[in-house]
Amino acid sequence: MARKDDAITCKVKEFRLGKGWSQQELADRIDVRRQAIYDIESGRYLPNTAIALRLARIFGCRVEELFVEHAPPETEPVHLVDDTGGSSTRLALGRVRNRLVGLPLQGAESIPFGLRSADGLLNPDKKSAYILSSSDRLEKTIILMGCDPAFDILGHHVTRLAPEARVHCRFASSHRALNGLAEGVTHVAGTHLHNTGKTETNVVVASQKLVGMRSRVMGFSLLEEGLMVARHNPLGIRSVADLAQPMVRFVNREQGAALRVLLDDQLQQAGIAGSAVEGYENEVTTHREGAYRIACNVADAALGLRAIAEAFNLSFVPITAARCDLVIPTDITSHPTVRILLDVLQSAALRREIDAIPGYEGSVTGTTIAVL
Repeated sequence: MARKDDAITCKVKEFRLGKGWSQQELADRIDVRRQAIYDIESGRYLPNTAIALRLARIFGCRVEELFVEHAPPETEPVHLVDDTGGSSTRLALGRVRNRLVGLPLQGAESIPFGLRSADGLLNPDKKSAYILSSSDRLEKTIILMGCDPAFDILGHHVTRLAPEARVHCRFASSHRALNGLAEGVTHVAGTHLHNTGKTETNVVVASQKLVGMRSRVMGFSLLEEGLMVARHNPLGIRSVADLAQPMVRFVNREQGAALRVLLDDQLQQAGIAGSAVEGYENEVTTHREGAYRIACNVADAALGLRAIAEAFNLSFVPITAARCDLVIPTDITSHPTVRILLDVLQSAALRREIDAIPGYEGSVTGTTIAVL
């Protein structure tokens, strides 16, 4: 065996878990010792050509899918446009003649501009569609339901690695996303339910909703959740308890949303009834809707993420951090774009960008949380 190469990510463990095999079972199938499998999966060693080919044959994949090589990042001078001195380090890049131009992705510029092109048009019968995209393009498209805004970033990383692959991100609460997985209307579901004690709520709820559906739960991000408030926090809101103060206009999330559950738990701990909060019954269904109402001065506080607050030039009062996971059915992992997505989850490039988003951390990105 060769020594560890930090430029190569080993995916053997993910493929083995997908088959439901132990390390000993895999070792027996390719005629090596269990210690060899442990060393390969832990990244201590890279296997020789013969063992790599045996592994690929037993998993029915290519060697390149088991051992993913990452090219070293390039660095070169960049000319910043409209730099306001913000804290964001994420850039949209383009070459203008021989100059590398960087557009800072901060504030409103971090939210996509323009309308999305359609793949089809609904026919008058409401039961069929006139298809605009090619069949091959649709076969390489996957749907990801969830409410983490960083899912769009994941989709862009997938397309960079394989330009023909696409990830359609559809905003949905954690429960709706998992229900969509159970109903067979999405390939991947994102969930960031809050843990109670030592209970892994993402895993527990996923196992309840996906009875009989073998799935893998993968870590995606750690994200900071709390209250979005007007710039400089003029009302001095410091906690959920301050929402009950007179003159504070609050906007809530819908029933079942993870942030709504978090709010209710916090209010209960503070001994405050929801009826004591002006606007408790006033609901929106996305982080952006709440932020927009504050920006338009029709609300003073809304539940949301630090990243969204900064995009709308708002201030933020942190409450907690939650882990957002991706739930992927085992039978879906053979989809070519899902395979690429799994590779991207292991990439240092994705983790670095997640770390660069305000209120985010990428330490859990790509880790296997549970196998259902």
